[in-house]
Amino acid sequence: MQTDIFSLPGKFWRGNLHTHSTRSDGVLEPAEVCRRYKAEGYDFIALTDHFIGRYDYPITDTTDFRDVDFTTILGAELHSGAMENGELWHILAVGLPPDFARPDAPDFHATPYQESGPALAARACASGAFVAVAHPEWSGLTTADARSIEAAHAVEVYNHGCATGCDRPHGFYTLDQLLTEGRKLTLCATDDAHFSEPDHFGGWVMVKSKENTPEALLEALKAGSYYSSTGPELYGLHWGDRSVIVESSAVRSVIVQGQGSAAVAMHGHSMTRTGVALERFKNSGWLRVTVIDAAGNRAWSNPFWR
Repeated sequence: MQTDIFSLPGKFWRGNLHTHSTRSDGVLEPAEVCRRYKAEGYDFIALTDHFIGRYDYPITDTTDFRDVDFTTILGAELHSGAMENGELWHILAVGLPPDFARPDAPDFHATPYQESGPALAARACASGAFVAVAHPEWSGLTTADARSIEAAHAVEVYNHGCATGCDRPHGFYTLDQLLTEGRKLTLCATDDAHFSEPDHFGGWVMVKSKENTPEALLEALKAGSYYSSTGPELYGLHWGDRSVIVESSAVRSVIVQGQGSAAVAMHGHSMTRTGVALERFKNSGWLRVTVIDAAGNRAWSNPFWR
């Protein structure tokens, strides 16, 4: 039986898993990035500067910015090897050790004989990191590319910086293809904030954990004990054989998606407890839920496996 994250002990902690500072191509110093996220009500962030030679391969130390109300997880955006389109891989790694071994990645261009993206992701996972395929739509990622990252825990399905900067924010097609192939992946929404445009405070994860510590949060992320949002809150998902009951903050739409074209939507006003019939999904081994509020903001569950 799949774990019901809403019944687990602890509380939900709000965090951003993808952020940049002046240690790579961001505008703000690490201390100011952390201050702003804390001021905006976040419980944690991962500062994930670009791990390339141009910036001296930073794993930005944010430990000094932790306090009783706010914590940080060390991480980086990793790069090495070419995707099918010839461009450099972007792989999000949250929870890296400070001494993670550098690839030979001098800049934002793939070069011959580099470590491949899949190999780099596997090393990150083996080091203890939560690994996500970053911004598939922005990258022009093919399904074959995504399939090759066997060490991934998640697919980044909403990237706020890609929404504001180029209107290519999504990764749902990539995620759904891999789910249909049987990959037990989760999904995440992030900012990818650089603070050079309105790319911040737009996408986050809500992680269920007993404690707001790097260790507890990382364990919960790997276990899939979280949901993702750009606004609404999820309070419960009650799965039955014939229907699911979705408890949420006030929303106007509740949608269940499954394999192929399978989807069922319920619409209304200020809905907080919504039942959705599952007859349409007889041939789908996985399901996921989207809720949309009156402002068009969304929250997404991780996949439920039947």
